[in-house]
Amino acid sequence: MENQKERVTRHYMFFQNKECEMFPCHTGVPEESFNCLFCYCPLYALGEACGGGFTYTQRGIKNCSGCTFPHRRENYDAVLARFPELAELARRRDHDK
Repeated sequence: MENQKERVTRHYMFFQNKECEMFPCHTGVPEESFNCLFCYCPLYALGEACGGGFTYTQRGIKNCSGCTFPHRRENYDAVLARFPELAELARRRDHDK
């Protein structure tokens, strides 16, 4: 496991856009730690298996407005760890065409 100093120097893991009209778009994350890098969550495509705190609207649309998982600075590695699942999902979809 990396130490805190190494993690801080990995600047590519964190992006914040305080000028965004929606910033911060979710409550529950301290502003200084709010990560905009995964603004459009890559885990959305995993549906119910995404692991986030989502609900469904009355029309059956996935609503992630209550989820802060991809916006927490410390979850960068956890989001990336799920990319093999996303790649498999894409592979299956391409294969089924």
